[in-house]
This record gives sequence, structure tokens and C-alpha cells, in this order.
Amino acid sequence: MNTANNKEDDNASVCANCGKKGSDINNTCNKCKQVKYCNAACKKKHRHKHNQDCKKHVRLAVEQAAKLHDEKLFRQPPTEDCPICFLRNPILDTEIEGYRYQTCCGKLICSGCAFAPVYDDQGNVIAEEKCPFCRTPYPKSDEELIKMEMKRVEMNDPIAIGKQGLYYSEGIHGFPQDHIKALELWHRATALGYARAYICIGSAYYKGEGVEVDKKKAVHYYELAAMGGDAAARYNLGTIEENAGNMDRALKHYMIAVRSGYTPSLERIKDMYSDGHASKEDYTKAYF
Repeated sequence: MNTANNKEDDNASVCANCGKKGSDINNTCNKCKQVKYCNAACKKKHRHKHNQDCKKHVRLAVEQAAKLHDEKLFRQPPTEDCPICFLRNPILDTEIEGYRYQTCCGKLICSGCAFAPVYDDQGNVIAEEKCPFCRTPYPKSDEELIKMEMKRVEMNDPIAIGKQGLYYSEGIHGFPQDHIKALELWHRATALGYARAYICIGSAYYKGEGVEVDKKKAVHYYELAAMGGDAAARYNLGTIEENAGNMDRALKHYMIAVRSGYTPSLERIKDMYSDGHASKEDYTKAYF
């Protein structure tokens, strides 16, 4: 028995038109990528017979891709732990209920730890306000804050880069309004792993700031932000789906946003329940 020849036969492809077999059969159908041919002539000759199967293969591939995309999109996103108490950080960046970005060290600290007293090694409360993680004194003016943030930008801190993008977008803190520069910074931040900057890019496409209005691209970037844990982007997606009449998808987005602590979504679910687009069980789960 010629083992080498058997292995070669196993790896050989078969022309869908003439039945020729060989390792050089590699002219693939351009649409479905599922069948191969000897050459362009065989492909053209078989096109009529293959047409219906080709459409079926393409449809199944699109449906499978959409299913995989939705599985990823509607997954509850993870959140980071506070580096001090090791409890899960709230999803929202608010001083009272969420977490705070520490410009000095670049850490995300829950508001409980951020506002708790800071002690020295003798157990005495430190009178001067300092970062509870790195013990750096807090900036006493906007000028000091921006100076510290600029240092973080130079260190390729993605959150600081994203914040600087907001300053350019809004023309605040001494930065000129420059939407194109803002987009450059947000893309740089996302490339460094800061997924929440995607909502800024999505909003730019939605409003046409620095780019042409493109609602499809806006949704794409909102989805990336939502999968990265941005609850506001998740809420935006729910609103877009609701306006399009896709109530099931809208409800899924709102439910994820609520579980992430985004309370405006609770009002939308309440309205959907009143309008008959959400069940009592859905509203109860969202509320509690």
C-alpha cells in the first residue's frame, strides 16, 4: 500500500463541474467559498447548476455570522475590580455612585475608596487630600489637573488620551475645538484597549462631527463600546432598535444596561411595559 499516495488523495480537492481530483484544484466560488473548480471555464460552466446552492450557502453563512455576532453583543460585559478594596467597580464613571479615574496613577478606583480617609503607616488620617492608591496629592487647580493628564497621555494612558479627545471635541480646558483631532485621539485610545472611547467615535458619526454622518458606522462603534462595557452606548443601541420597531432587541439592550447600573434604561423598560412591549416579569427583573 502506498501510504504517501493515500494521504495525497485525502488532501486533494474535487472539481464541482468535471469531477477532476487533485491538489491543484483551487479555483473557489467567489461568493460562497464552498466549492472548487479546475479553472475559470469549469466555474463558468457550472454556474447555472450551482446558483441555488450558492445562494443557500451564502444565506447560511450570513445567518451564522449574525448569530455569533449577537451572542457576543448581548453578553453582559465584565467590569474591573477596584485595586484597593478588590470589589467590582460600578459601571458608571460618576463621583458619587461609580468610580473615579486617578490622573496621578491612572487607576480606576471605586467612589467608596476614593472618598474614604487615607491613613499613614501609623494609622493617622492624612490631612492633605491624596490619592488613596499612590498617595500623590490631588491637583489644586484645573491647570495642575491638565498638566498631570498630559503626562499620562505621554505615557500612552488610553483613558487620559480619550479624555483629551473630549477636550478637543468640546473645545474646553484651553484646547481648541478640533473634531478631527478628537477622532484621532479616540482611535488611538481604542487601539490601546480603551473600548469606551468607541462611544465617542460612534457619536461623531451619528452627529457628523469631523466626519460625514453615517448611522451604520455609528451603530458599529456603539456596539463595540457596549461590548466593552459602556452602558450609555448600550442605552443608545436600545433606543435605535426601539425606534426601528425591533422591540425584542431593544429590551435586551435595556436589560443589560440596567444590570450595569444605567438607570435611564429602567424608565425605557417601564414605558415598554406600559405599551405592551415588555412583560411584567421583564419589568420586575429590571427593577429588582
